[in-house]
Amino acid sequence: MKTNAGGLKKGEFIRYQGEIWMLQKADFYSPGKGSALMKARIKNIITGKNIDYAFKSNEDVETLEVDCLEMQYLYKDAENAYFMDQRTYNQYSLPIGVVGEPVKFLKDGKSYFVYVYDDKALTMRPALSVKLKIVETDAAIKGDTVSGGKKPAKVETGVTVMVPLFVKVGDLITVNPETGEYGERVKE
Repeated sequence: MKTNAGGLKKGEFIRYQGEIWMLQKADFYSPGKGSALMKARIKNIITGKNIDYAFKSNEDVETLEVDCLEMQYLYKDAENAYFMDQRTYNQYSLPIGVVGEPVKFLKDGKSYFVYVYDDKALTMRPALSVKLKIVETDAAIKGDTVSGGKKPAKVETGVTVMVPLFVKVGDLITVNPETGEYGERVKE
C-alpha cells in the first residue's frame, strides 16, 4: 500500500530498494526553504543493517501490512531458530543472524512475538527482559559482597552472564536479552 512519507511512524515496515525495512526512528523536518523531509533510520530485516535516509514528505512510500503474532519458541540449530503459531500450528524459522543476540536467551516453550509478512517470518520482537535461573556460579566469600564486584554465572540457556557477587545457584534473575546485562534478582 502506497502512503505519503510525511505520515511514516516508528515501527512501520516499508519496501525500500526492493527489500523490507523497519522504521527505527522517524522525525519530520521542515527546513527554512525547500520541501519538508521525513528523516528516518531504517533497519534491513534480513541483513540487520541500519541506514539513515531522508524521504521527501510528499514522496510515495510502499508500506507493508506486517502481522505481529505470538508464537512458541521450539528450538534452534546451527542456522535457524524455530517458532510455532499455537493457533494454526504452522512453524516458522528465522536465521540466527536476523534474531541477533536475543537468540542466546530464548527458552524452549516460552512465547515470543514474531513479525510475519506474506506467510514468511521476518524477525522477532525481543522481550525487554527475560527471567532465567542461575545453574552454575562460584559461591561468594564472606565479606566480599560489599565491593560491588561481579562474577560470571551460567544461566539455564547455557549463556554466561556477569552478576553481582551475592547471586547464587538457584536464584532467578532478569537479563536484558539485547545486551546480555544482569537486571535484578527476582522471586518466582
